[in-house]
Amino acid sequence: MPLSTVMLLASIGVLSLFCQWLAWRVRMPAILFLLAGGIAAGPLFGFLVPEQVFGELLFPVISLAVAIILFEGSLTLRYEEIRGHGKMVRNLVPVGSIVTCLIGTLVARWALEVSWEVALLFGAISIVTGPTVIAPLLRSVRPKSKLANILRWEGIIIDPVGALLAVLVFEGIVSWGQGNVFSHSLYIFGKTLMVGFLIGAAAGYLNGLVLRKHWIPQYLHNAGTLTFMLGVYAISNELAHESGLLTVTIMGIWMANMKRVPIESILEFKESLSVLLISALFIILAARVEFAAIAELGWALVVVLAALMLVARPLSIFLSAIGTDLNLREKLFLSWIAPRGIVAAAVSALFAFQLQKLGYESAGTLVPLVFMLIIATVTLQSLTARPVARLLKVAEPAEYGFLILGANNVARMIAQALKKHEVPVTLADTNWENVRQARMDNLQVYFGNPVSEHASTHLDLTGVGKLLVISPYKHMNSLATYHFLDWFGKNCVFSLAEGDQDQKARHQTAEKIQMTRGLFDGVSYAKLASLASQGYTVRTTQLSEEFSYEDFLEKYQRQALVLFVFDSKGYISPVCKMEDLKPEQDWVLISLVPPQPQKERKEKNNGGKAAKAAAEKAGDAEDQD
Repeated sequence: MPLSTVMLLASIGVLSLFCQWLAWRVRMPAILFLLAGGIAAGPLFGFLVPEQVFGELLFPVISLAVAIILFEGSLTLRYEEIRGHGKMVRNLVPVGSIVTCLIGTLVARWALEVSWEVALLFGAISIVTGPTVIAPLLRSVRPKSKLANILRWEGIIIDPVGALLAVLVFEGIVSWGQGNVFSHSLYIFGKTLMVGFLIGAAAGYLNGLVLRKHWIPQYLHNAGTLTFMLGVYAISNELAHESGLLTVTIMGIWMANMKRVPIESILEFKESLSVLLISALFIILAARVEFAAIAELGWALVVVLAALMLVARPLSIFLSAIGTDLNLREKLFLSWIAPRGIVAAAVSALFAFQLQKLGYESAGTLVPLVFMLIIATVTLQSLTARPVARLLKVAEPAEYGFLILGANNVARMIAQALKKHEVPVTLADTNWENVRQARMDNLQVYFGNPVSEHASTHLDLTGVGKLLVISPYKHMNSLATYHFLDWFGKNCVFSLAEGDQDQKARHQTAEKIQMTRGLFDGVSYAKLASLASQGYTVRTTQLSEEFSYEDFLEKYQRQALVLFVFDSKGYISPVCKMEDLKPEQDWVLISLVPPQPQKERKEKNNGGKAAKAAAEKAGDAEDQD
């Protein structure tokens, strides 16, 4: 019994959600499971045939989805980020793009015997990696921070840049095909570029101005931007054939680089949209892949994949690394990591369809070739990246660092104390003033919700394996606790106790969250903030045979609050119950201690060198952080 159209559409949504969940559970790129799900639903079991479900609307829907993907990707391309992430990233974007495009073009032309136009388009598409596949891989591998940042920012920047290059190549091919002579083809291409850049820049400026001036209400920012972008895409295509993708890419780049334009909410809106739209798009595209088309590629497919993975990527890395401080092992690791992502799959399907309509018969090889490139790079590199990192000795040591939810005064004092002991620490907060102050204190900080889709790409958790919840935002505290309990584990998430008013039955949170309560001897955030306002400071104390834990407690009249302890092996642990704390003589304490009384300060100043010598003899190696 054939399934109804409604049932098929619903099954696409359910299958996409299941694939996303499965990827989250096993900590691998979702694209791999979405492709597998689409292939299973389409060519393997045959119950999903996109042409029958969507009919003539199939490629209009795909083209609109690709426009949304390119627009969202271009919103992340800020010029200052390109300039601010090291020489290697600045070199890798242009050098890597050119090298990969040239080698991809030549090997596709030679091995597959496709036309030069199709080969050039494949070369342009093959340069795109993308943050959606890089971020999950980095989380599971955890290479050194320097290498993780290079790969992360390469993916973020190359995503829109590679898409723009692919669009320009496609526009050039289409323009050439419409002209009988060189001059006419050049005119068509120039018209496409002019329409794309002018309308894209104008639309980006206009939309940015509307958002900045608040000419539309806040609740319409996301929907208004999306519908306006789709309208601009359609108008651009009417003025110049197939110029819409270039237009929306330029529009996104323009908005990303305008000052004081609130695009953060638009990027967050992409989270739900990506699950519903992009995931479904992947399943639809994968369902159209034919095993026969892949089999026809034969050994030429292996040659193309080997050339891109074993020749183009290493050559790009070694050329880009000239003049940098990367050593051989680091270059070899970077040479192995370059998984392709969503942009490559989406634009290849759309461009192949358009080129086939224009009479390029070899364009039919583009989709299976790109999909096999995605499957090969994502699968092989996801499975082998961690062993390779360990073999090359570029993996981070144990994940002993902390992600602190909150960048308030107390959180910053704690972060500074941990940083002085070379413990990796990252703060996350949605309050801009807190984030600004943390940056002034030279602390690593993320501005935004740490459980958002944006954070999954941009939040650097290299060396971080524990969460400290030190914020007054009760709703966000609960969301972060749930999220990182699944990510870090139940013994690696710690949160402060709730205030007295929140202990009432109507405010009781789930048992799973209650298990994490009790950080720092059960104090609440309000209590910590109150102590900080009274002049309490964070200090480090080295215990010794002459200065014991009991001496430490007596010195501060048992008012000190021990926050962390370093044991004799250098392992750091947050303190939950001080009554259970039994530190040994060579341990180090990080504590919140009361201010010295005025009389004691005067005595200390009058003591001078004698007091200093006595302190050294007692073994009190305490300093203020």
